[in-house]
Amino acid sequence: MVSLAHLWLPILLSAVFVFIASSLIHMALKWHNSDYHGFSNEDEVRAAITKGSPTPGQYTLPYCADHKDFGTEAMKTKLKEGPVGFMILRAPGPMTMGPMLFQWFLYILLVSVFAALVLVHVFAPGADYKHIFHVTALVCFMTYAFGLIPMGIWWGQPWRSVMKGMVDGLIYACVTAGTFGWLWPR
Repeated sequence: MVSLAHLWLPILLSAVFVFIASSLIHMALKWHNSDYHGFSNEDEVRAAITKGSPTPGQYTLPYCADHKDFGTEAMKTKLKEGPVGFMILRAPGPMTMGPMLFQWFLYILLVSVFAALVLVHVFAPGADYKHIFHVTALVCFMTYAFGLIPMGIWWGQPWRSVMKGMVDGLIYACVTAGTFGWLWPR
């Protein structure tokens, strides 16, 4: 029987390899740069948002406190005229990548730990690489990619961006699966 303790190396290395892969995707290939757009009147938009003194959080436009209010004429007019959207605001100040990258690494590590938890219940020592790869890739793909789908459904994230994120998830899943298959106890 394989225990979680036997899998410390594939857990750690898969997290490191996925972190490297995600860094290459986002910093070298930059294929997500086209997912984001600026406002042509950014200074005016920033001034309008700042004028409202919003705190960090999630906002909707137009805002509707109760779902039943969507039926009012005023809300119907706002929705028809637009804009309609969701916005997430952070606290003002420079973006400090260190803490965010650390949190991202912890998330990747958590995905690898949970993949390992599934694998120890399925495979014995000496299991076939192909089977380990297949199960690990499925578990990790679901973890990395499926959570993006609701962003397209409920938040209106462009489906092209969702699909690109899912391709990232497939890459991360395969990197993790390859690492577990390679380092599976014999």
